[in-house]
Amino acid sequence: MLNKIIEKRSVTFQQVFGTGGFFGMPTRAGVTIDQNNSLRIATVYACIRLLTDTVSTLSLDSYRRIDGVRVPYRPRPIWLDSPDPDLASTRDEFIAQVMVSLLLDGNAFIHITRSKGEVIALSVLDPVRVYVRRDNNHRIEYYVHDANIALSKDEVLHLVELRKPGALRGISRIDQLKESLGLTAALDDFAARFFGQGSTTAGIIEVPGALSREQAKDLIDAFEEGHRGLNQAHRPGVLFGGAKFSKTGVDPNEAQMLESRRQQVEEVAKVFRVPLHMLSTAIPGAMSYASVEQNAIQFATYTIRPYVQKIENALTKLLPDGVFVKFNMDSILRGDLATRYTAYSTGIQSGFLNINDIHRLEDMPPVEGGDVYRVPLANVNLAAASLVEQEHKVNMATALVDAGYDPKAVLVALGLPDIAHTGVPPTKLQPVANINPADPGSVY
Repeated sequence: MLNKIIEKRSVTFQQVFGTGGFFGMPTRAGVTIDQNNSLRIATVYACIRLLTDTVSTLSLDSYRRIDGVRVPYRPRPIWLDSPDPDLASTRDEFIAQVMVSLLLDGNAFIHITRSKGEVIALSVLDPVRVYVRRDNNHRIEYYVHDANIALSKDEVLHLVELRKPGALRGISRIDQLKESLGLTAALDDFAARFFGQGSTTAGIIEVPGALSREQAKDLIDAFEEGHRGLNQAHRPGVLFGGAKFSKTGVDPNEAQMLESRRQQVEEVAKVFRVPLHMLSTAIPGAMSYASVEQNAIQFATYTIRPYVQKIENALTKLLPDGVFVKFNMDSILRGDLATRYTAYSTGIQSGFLNINDIHRLEDMPPVEGGDVYRVPLANVNLAAASLVEQEHKVNMATALVDAGYDPKAVLVALGLPDIAHTGVPPTKLQPVANINPADPGSVY
């Protein structure tokens, strides 16, 4: 019944009951939280900006595998660089919208525009205005509020951050954690009110005898004039006529406001899986110089990679079979100059990188002869690796012949080619004076 009413009036569930609705239920902290005003919380905004900027600035390209080798797919799809030509949207802006939609709503809906079967545009829909339902044939469709249209599954890419079993939509962290975010917003609001209009000597003024309404108002106005606002804070107060100030408020320190706000920063960072040191927080223990590199690796592995993979899987559906899109996450883990160059040196010495491979990674022009791979033993060309092996065999043959073994037998044993021998034994076996010129082999 409710489904029919909502569909008839072009109103979605999330608009009535969710974060983007006509009305919202306040949290127990007395603050209403939705997807729009949650961005007013500094830590939420910082987390979303960090994750969005990180993913949207990663390079993205299309590839295919030929005999297990990944090669670029060309021609490169136009929508990879310009997803929405009507809005002059760049790839960075497009990925940023997808990330914001996922981080706030838990869903991202990408409308696909095709012409003659080819994708010509991709646009990110407002997730609050998209209602996912099944049609009469039990096929999934996406009803877009305001536009009053229903899009088929072939017309929409639906990315989900986290979905409950059997649900059509993903869940929003903003919806699920309203109480925690509401407390954060309430603490921010309290601090703003305290410094904006609060008095450090909050309480009541007791005056002996009766005062008229005008006298009471004049007394309050005079007291606030000297104490309200940040510039007037901590000024001494003077009361006359037997008036006495009785404190009734609680100091922010006594209420542990600062500690509570720090704790809420940790809570929000935990929700978005963002390391505290990336939020420029001064919380003790938030940053350790010895673990910065490991923190970056964990951030890339456990926070960024899931979003990257979701976007890759969604965009790959728009390409022919065997073709896929892939982000380059190496830039996150490149580290400082010395660490990067040490890694390159290891790659060259191990034989899986060459000079031009490194030049491409560093956006440097190729050099002549830089495509040659080297082996680790003597850092020679890979094509000359057999010379190194042969040198070791010759050294072994020399040692065996010096020890008195028959030269021909040594060559056969080591797999070396047959080489003509002078017949003269080495001086280590027989002094030259004792060699019979007519029969030099007799010394063996």
